[in-house]
Amino acid sequence: MAVSACVLVVMNTHFLPQTHTRQHSPRRDLISCVVMTASCLVLWTSGDITSWVTLSPPQSIESHAHNHDELESAAGPMDNVAMHSSHEAHHAGEAVEAEILKDKVRVLCWVMTNPTNHQKKARHIKATWARRCNKLVFMSSEEDKELGAVALEVGEGRDHLWEKTKAAFIYIYNNHFEDADWFMKADDDTYVIVENLRYMLSPYDASHPIWFGCRFKKYVRQGYMSGGAGYVLSREALRKFVEEAIPNPKKCRPDHAGAEDVEIGKCMQNVGVKAVDSRDSLGRGRFFPFVPEHHLVPGHIGPKNWYWDWIYYPSKVGLDCCSDTAVSFHYVPPNKMYELEYFLYHLRPYGINHQDPFPPPLPPDTKSIPQKVIEQYKKDSVYTIQHSDDNTKQSRQENQGSEAKRQQTSKDGNTADVSLRRKDDKSKVVS
Repeated sequence: MAVSACVLVVMNTHFLPQTHTRQHSPRRDLISCVVMTASCLVLWTSGDITSWVTLSPPQSIESHAHNHDELESAAGPMDNVAMHSSHEAHHAGEAVEAEILKDKVRVLCWVMTNPTNHQKKARHIKATWARRCNKLVFMSSEEDKELGAVALEVGEGRDHLWEKTKAAFIYIYNNHFEDADWFMKADDDTYVIVENLRYMLSPYDASHPIWFGCRFKKYVRQGYMSGGAGYVLSREALRKFVEEAIPNPKKCRPDHAGAEDVEIGKCMQNVGVKAVDSRDSLGRGRFFPFVPEHHLVPGHIGPKNWYWDWIYYPSKVGLDCCSDTAVSFHYVPPNKMYELEYFLYHLRPYGINHQDPFPPPLPPDTKSIPQKVIEQYKKDSVYTIQHSDDNTKQSRQENQGSEAKRQQTSKDGNTADVSLRRKDDKSKVVS
């Protein structure tokens, strides 16, 4: 009887419909079921099964995906999700600086997707963060004019991601090279804060062969960028990749196989494209391979997780993990994209104003930064400080002038009041 109850708990935990939004991997659930059923038998023989069945929760603990299989069946809402109007009082004039930077730091975003995900995932990216890119292109194997998806002549599936990546960048180079300065690749489960991407890129020159992302240290001497977290190439990096790397089998893998992010990392290194530190000046990351919760809350990324062996720079768990100007998160299901959209662009605590220095301070690993960028940054910083001091001095003088004027107005007002009172007094005497 107890064994039957135990097995029922196992079945309920892994196979019955769940009330929360966690996406399941059938293969993982089957393995878990076998393991837990075996545990039931062991506990039964030891006599401890009754307490285990009593204490076991009827549902599995909510979790977030750590791989694409766990997000395979994730789908967003069928209906369109309404957004707040930019004309509302809380939003009026809030994006002035962001719009100015949008013209100066032009970003093309291309999103890796496939026909089965056009409606389930890709359209929700188009409805949320990708609206802020200067140019947006979805890369698929089937054309979808409503979505803006291009049909590449490639196979689908993880075994063809490298082939698809090469074809996508070739398409971008041939059709949109002049449309942007920077070229951001993302998956259809990546969420990108485009304004922060532009902010991070603003000190850099797109004519330098450089690229940014969540930097891993395996397989490539200078490291490579996580594909899921997304990575961004300068215009010169794109040119070198397409013109110099892809045609040369000694510099770039020519077949369709291989891990997309590792292979492009090898190509970048072989043609002299430099991997640059994407962290902020405090050493906090900006590109992330998991959802925010997994980097913020201890326990999600265990001490033996592959992440700690692969991440190029030291990384922390907790609020110190992530920059205030973070750029991207991975394994984000469609519904959570709308959640992030609300928290980032609509919810705001009253009276809290941002103080973002411009240009943004450079990251700690200055060896990864082109020398010309550092020299220009120093010039811009000196100008910014002087300009800020001049503004502060002018503001102080204006405030002093306003205060003197206010005091004079108050004095004049008091004099006028006295005169009026004297006239009133005289009129009372006459009457």
